[in-house]
Amino acid sequence: MGRGGRGGGRGGREPLPRSVQVSKKLSYLLRHGAEKEGLELDASGFVNVQEILENRNFRSLKVTFDEVRDIVRENDKQRFSMVPVASTPAAPAEADGEEANGQPPLPSDDPKDWKIRANQGHSLKVESEGLLQPVTADNIPKTAVHGTTHAAWPLIVASGGLKPMGRNHVHFASGLPAGFMSIRDLDGDTAAAPPVISGMRKSSTILMFLDVRKAMEAGLKFGTSDNGVVLTEGNQKGLVPLEFFQRVEDCTGAGVLVEDGKIAREAPEEWAGKGKGKGKG
Repeated sequence: MGRGGRGGGRGGREPLPRSVQVSKKLSYLLRHGAEKEGLELDASGFVNVQEILENRNFRSLKVTFDEVRDIVRENDKQRFSMVPVASTPAAPAEADGEEANGQPPLPSDDPKDWKIRANQGHSLKVESEGLLQPVTADNIPKTAVHGTTHAAWPLIVASGGLKPMGRNHVHFASGLPAGFMSIRDLDGDTAAAPPVISGMRKSSTILMFLDVRKAMEAGLKFGTSDNGVVLTEGNQKGLVPLEFFQRVEDCTGAGVLVEDGKIAREAPEEWAGKGKGKGKG
C-alpha cells in the first residue's frame, strides 16, 4: 500500500471517513512527501500550518484549520504535534498582553501562527536531535517492544535483526497497546501497566522485547518521540541485532522464539511461506 493516503475507491469498499482521509494526507506530507510537494521541514520536522493548508493535497479536500487542529488533538495515537511559531502574536483582543474580561489570552486562530510535525515515522531526513528526546543511562525506558508478523519473522531472522525498512528509525512501543498481553503477564510475572497508544500495529502477532541498556552499551543510540515511541537508527549497518533482544514471543501459541538474544525455537515452516515477497519487520 502506498503512503500517499488515498481516500477514495478502496476496491469498491466504502470511502474512508473524512477525518481518516485528512490524517493520512497529513501523515504523508509530514513523514514522506514534504520535499516532493515543495514543503520545507525545519530542523525539528515542523512545517507552517498555512503552507500545509495551501498544499494541493489539502486544497483538493478543502481542509480547514479547525479540522487539522481537531485531528492533532483527537488522533488516537497522537501522531502529530502542533505548536505556536516563535513569533506567534496574541489574538487581536489580547495584543497588548493583558487579559480580556479577566480571561487569559486566547491562542491565535490564524494558521500562519502555528507549525505542525509528525512525531515519528519519517522517511524524510529529520535530525534526531530536534525531533527526539535522547535516551540516557538515567531515563532508559522500562519496556521497548516491537510488534511484527509471522510473515516478517523469518526475514528478520535471516537478516539478523530489525531494520528501519525505508524509514529513518526502527520503532518500539514503550509498553503493550490495549489488546496485547505478554506470556509473562499471563504467568503473573509482571505487574499490569496502562496500555500505550502508539508504536505498534494492531496486526502484530509477534512481540520483540529489546534490552535497551545492552544495546546502548554496544553503541546504539535511542530517543523518544513526543507520543512516547522509542526509536533508533540501529548500528552502523542500520540494524538492531537479535542478540540485543531479551525475549521474542508469539502471541498465537508458538511460545518464546528468542531468549536472551539466542534463538530458542524455530518458526513453523508455514510462516516462511507467508513471507514471500514481503520485507518489512
